[in-house]
Amino acid sequence: MKILLYNPDNGVTRNFMPHLWMFLLQAITPPDHEVILIDANARAMSDDELVQFVRKQKIGLVGIGAMTRMAEKAYRVADAIRSAGVPVVMGGPHVTEVPDEALGRDGGPRHADAIALGEADETWPTIVEDAARGELKEIYAPVDSDGKERKPSLQPYPALPWETLNLDQFDFFPRILRPLLSRVGQRWRTLRLIPIESGRGCPYGCEFCTVTGFFGDSIRFRTNQSIVEELLKLKARAKAEGGLIGVFFVDDNFAISIKRTKSLLRDIIAAGAQLPWIAQISANLLRDEELVDLIAQSGGKVIFIGMESIDPVNLKDVNKGFNKPEEYAMVLNRLAERSICAITSFIIGLDNDTPGVAERILEQIRSWPSGFPVFGQLTPFPSTPLYKRLLADGRLIRPKHWLKFERYSMAHKPLKMTVAETHRELHQAWVGSYSAQRNAEAVQALSYGGVGIRVFHFIVRLAFRGIYFPQTTKRDWVKVIFENRRTIFNLAQEAVRRTRAKRQNLGISIQATDQTHP
Repeated sequence: MKILLYNPDNGVTRNFMPHLWMFLLQAITPPDHEVILIDANARAMSDDELVQFVRKQKIGLVGIGAMTRMAEKAYRVADAIRSAGVPVVMGGPHVTEVPDEALGRDGGPRHADAIALGEADETWPTIVEDAARGELKEIYAPVDSDGKERKPSLQPYPALPWETLNLDQFDFFPRILRPLLSRVGQRWRTLRLIPIESGRGCPYGCEFCTVTGFFGDSIRFRTNQSIVEELLKLKARAKAEGGLIGVFFVDDNFAISIKRTKSLLRDIIAAGAQLPWIAQISANLLRDEELVDLIAQSGGKVIFIGMESIDPVNLKDVNKGFNKPEEYAMVLNRLAERSICAITSFIIGLDNDTPGVAERILEQIRSWPSGFPVFGQLTPFPSTPLYKRLLADGRLIRPKHWLKFERYSMAHKPLKMTVAETHRELHQAWVGSYSAQRNAEAVQALSYGGVGIRVFHFIVRLAFRGIYFPQTTKRDWVKVIFENRRTIFNLAQEAVRRTRAKRQNLGISIQATDQTHP
């Protein structure tokens, strides 16, 4: 049987890399079945094109995984495929949170023939075999003989064939900017960002977050050896093919067990398996200076930090009081001293936010080392404590907001601002962080580093700008390039100047060698 695993986009925003779940399920699919992967973030297809592809390839089963922001698109695609007579199984966080919705048990239309609840590592092989026999059940859940949910241990872990997979879909750099990057050096022409997980689960239980509900509060880790082996495969491929390969550790809190994380990083260093990597780590864990040293030595280049707010009251309200705003600057400076950038994430519209919150956050950001701030409105995801609280308080204005995805639009009434004020604050935060002037200032602040570092920082800033501002068409990119033309010109000019200088120095060196060895 041919199987298509499909990860939808939401038609508006774009992920920076394909999702890991497809590759994991492909690796554990029983023999004698062929699996085709399509991530809509890397390979955009209309509904009709996808249906035609399914028919042409004679697909026998389609698996669709989706988070809440992708639910509308996921359901629409599933409906189109089912209309063509091909069974669809859906899974992922959103389906797990609201299972009746996908099965049409809540009064709405049915979108799936079957659903996989929770982590599908153990249930996927059964789903495939049932589908091959034409005996799909409606619900597959990872439970033990007593009916209690069972989480996969991650030991052993499926071997993913990174040495043979097509990595073009993982290229982070926008195509239109590659000529500029090639001027910096051939190794900069691509940056393929590969998702790897080292563990699952989070004990923190932040009110707005779906992670604890889906993965649980008990932490499960892969063996250090399995991770190191994966990194060594990717490092060998980067050396053989050129370009850059980086890793995104997709754990929701990579350093949740500091002792274990230090052990892993030491093993990476000892094996010479360092690659540039990114991970999500909460600010409180970065107080440990030895941990930060090991991050730098093992190849860590960017750390995503969910700061959420600079207001302790807000943090306490959402059960994230372990974040201490007075420590943010110390943490960020500690990272910067080791040439590690930070992605700092903030939520606008928390209950204690008032008009002017964007400028208060921006004032803090301007005092920190150059990084990549991102902003989102407070979003009540289904089944989270936040959703239940807002529902009980009568503050939800779009209870099923995911069925009509509206980019950066509030789904509930903020407590101390209007919806319109919240939207304005969010807009101001993005404008103040990614205007052409701010981009130039951020690049200039890195003048102590090489031109390659500044070009990389600038490219990443443009990519992050696209999280909020429309930036998916060639016309959009032409506008962005025009607005940032001065910074682009200065960087290109310096790159050319340094390249010429290197060539001249090389010529002088060769000439001197010839003169000393007649």
